[in-house]
Amino acid sequence: MSLLRQLIPYAVLALLVAVGAVPARAQDRPSDFGITVPSIATSLPQYGDPFGYRKQLNDHGVTYSLIDTSDMLSNLSGGIRRGTIFQNKLEGQLYIDLEKLAGWKDWTFYANAFGISNDGRMRRDYVGGMNTIAAIEATPTVRLSELWLERWFGPVSLRFGQLAADAEFFYSDVSQIFLQSDWPTIGAVNLPGGGPAYPLSAVGARVKYELPKDASLLFAILDGDPAPPCPRADPDTCNRYGVNFRLSDPAFMMGEFQWRRNRGNNDTGLATTLKIGGWGHLGQFADRRFANNGMLLASPASSGTPLMHRGDYGAYGVIDQQLYRPQGGDANSGISIFNRSAISLSDRNLVNVEIDGGIVFAGMIPKRPADSFGASVIYSRFSGSVRAFDQDQINFGNLATPPRDYEINLELTYAAQIVPGWIVQPVYTYIWHPSGTGIRYPDAQVTGVRSIVRF
Repeated sequence: MSLLRQLIPYAVLALLVAVGAVPARAQDRPSDFGITVPSIATSLPQYGDPFGYRKQLNDHGVTYSLIDTSDMLSNLSGGIRRGTIFQNKLEGQLYIDLEKLAGWKDWTFYANAFGISNDGRMRRDYVGGMNTIAAIEATPTVRLSELWLERWFGPVSLRFGQLAADAEFFYSDVSQIFLQSDWPTIGAVNLPGGGPAYPLSAVGARVKYELPKDASLLFAILDGDPAPPCPRADPDTCNRYGVNFRLSDPAFMMGEFQWRRNRGNNDTGLATTLKIGGWGHLGQFADRRFANNGMLLASPASSGTPLMHRGDYGAYGVIDQQLYRPQGGDANSGISIFNRSAISLSDRNLVNVEIDGGIVFAGMIPKRPADSFGASVIYSRFSGSVRAFDQDQINFGNLATPPRDYEINLELTYAAQIVPGWIVQPVYTYIWHPSGTGIRYPDAQVTGVRSIVRF
């Protein structure tokens, strides 16, 4: 019965669209109402703004959007246990052009928040892995995410407030179709609190410099722990509402160079985006194999306290490459591939190599030009120090399973547009070696469907 109640809003939405509707006046455009397309509002009477409030706000520089993402996922085999979960994230976004609203030239304000609900977490409770399966997985709550001001000084912008690093750094545009597209595992499992990325964010500042010839330089410095030191498995439970606003932790920094080619709507060549970046954290990190008395941690003669290292570092590269661009198509159409690769220090990290990539076919079905489908893979390798520690435990008789080696996710998905702004997306994911061995938790198979509604 609870599942039926959760599905009722989508049935009502489908009915409204089907009977739909009276269009807005011919001279009006969605942008006149502050609507970013695609949006379900373009299929509703008067763009879903019968009293004109959204348009009035837009006229004064205030725009908003709502994005509702729902997943129904089942673990068919392997992992910790079989079962089905339903999870939902309702995101509200607010953008204010402060020049229009208050006369502050080149100033903007942005805030977003999440309403998160679920009756279980597929990755944590059913599969037992570490790679993302569905990126909206998080502790049920209402949570503030980003809250910032931005000022442009010619080609340079300064953004400060509460920021999420994954909003601008270390992501692939092509990969966004996939449920498992998320802040990479190499950051999520190694950094305090998982790093300043969904569902958490951190106080800090970001500088962006727009270089000539479609290039940019970005640098951010943020508080290094988006949640207090958290003894529980899920750091977001220790900053449940996103309002801790911490400033006292060792800093986390990221820098990235971005280069783009043929991304414009009037371009005809194959589109390319290249990103090269790195991160550093100034905190203390425990050695994965050695104790502070120089002995192996697994040895009975060790102090049992890990050797501590100052700082942690990593580097990464991202490429989005269009292989085929249909005549008249944009940079997101046709056939594209992507890759994200990253490395970090072995002695202080759980994972020190991650490679993910895939292929996306967009607008390739003549009668379904807004649909897309594809396949993606995430490979996360446990660091050499972790594998050596596990072998040490085996040698000392403390471990019966093989050393942890890697975890791999394969996702196959199809995103079908019901109407502009509403996507329904079946998905299948196979997970090899959840948490690294494939023995403690056998290989798992997850299938389900996602719905995304944008208003």
